Amino acid sequence: MGDLKTRYLGLDLSGPVIAGASSLTADLETIRRIEAAGAGAVVTKSLFEEEIQLQRFKMEEDREKFSYRHPEMITIFPQLEHRGPTEHLYWVEKTRKALSIPLIASLNAVEEETWLDYARQLEETGVDALELNLYAAPEKARRSGRELEEEQTTLVEKITAAISIPVSVKLSFFYTSPVHFISRLDRAGIRGLVLFNRLFQPDIDIFNLENTFTYHLSDRSDHRLPLKFTGLLSGEIQGDICSSTGIFEAEDLIKMVLAGAAAVQVVSTLYRNGVDHIRKINSELAAWMKEKGYSSLMDFRGQMNRQNIRDPWVYTRAQYVKMLMNPRELLKNVPAP
Repeated sequence: MGDLKTRYLGLDLSGPVIAGASSLTADLETIRRIEAAGAGAVVTKSLFEEEIQLQRFKMEEDREKFSYRHPEMITIFPQLEHRGPTEHLYWVEKTRKALSIPLIASLNAVEEETWLDYARQLEETGVDALELNLYAAPEKARRSGRELEEEQTTLVEKITAAISIPVSVKLSFFYTSPVHFISRLDRAGIRGLVLFNRLFQPDIDIFNLENTFTYHLSDRSDHRLPLKFTGLLSGEIQGDICSSTGIFEAEDLIKMVLAGAAAVQVVSTLYRNGVDHIRKINSELAAWMKEKGYSSLMDFRGQMNRQNIRDPWVYTRAQYVKMLMNPRELLKNVPAP
């Protein structure tokens, strides 16, 4: 088998497949199976600010629940159970000790104080790196994109200065100029970038007149957007690129490495095909490398990014215009009626 080792966030990985944050990575036994199947690293299920606020509320509720009674009626040692993020932090620490592959913590907060506080606490669990989930959907028209980007860049600068473990940022694609913003984050001190985050979107049940949040898995066609930006950014930024969304098979992974990715994150394919599918992806990757004569991922990583291909328009909109000017190319793969 060829050498599948790669380096991401300064961490040595046995392979390029990383299990992304999900309910699968919230269970230690499942994570052990993911490790055994050949994952290079695991990202824990995200710690959300909503959990943090819920913990604070419940702790305050527990402390005050007997405050109206006379002192003689209560104990000075109230029963306060660990809740929300406290349990999460204990669990992350336990998981880190149980694994031999890198463990990356995931954090999704809103307030700056919360980001900084829990970034430090997650570092104390012993995790190898921290993944920040940046996302903003302002409800007020008065907030500009520039203002949000300034706020997020400043936040990232503060977090990278506050902790010593490598920091990556997992982005949505809802930015006016993603390449420009990513370049700013790169200068802010991040070690890696995950392209892109797949977000929950609201829906409406028209029969019961209720709002719903249906979980939709990605499909293989979704990999084209991260492929485009991986190819554009490879060689342009200092941080490592981890491609995410729509990566189901070895073929999808190979495309991302050719475009310049150091690793990929998978989630939907683990739900659809099972955790052991990682083993199949690695096996098929190794077989392809042998066929092409590559002994390691570095032999072909970035070989087809924007800097290394002959046609500079492949990763830009101009390619779309070029295809419209030559409609025969568009119709080449359309089946006959």
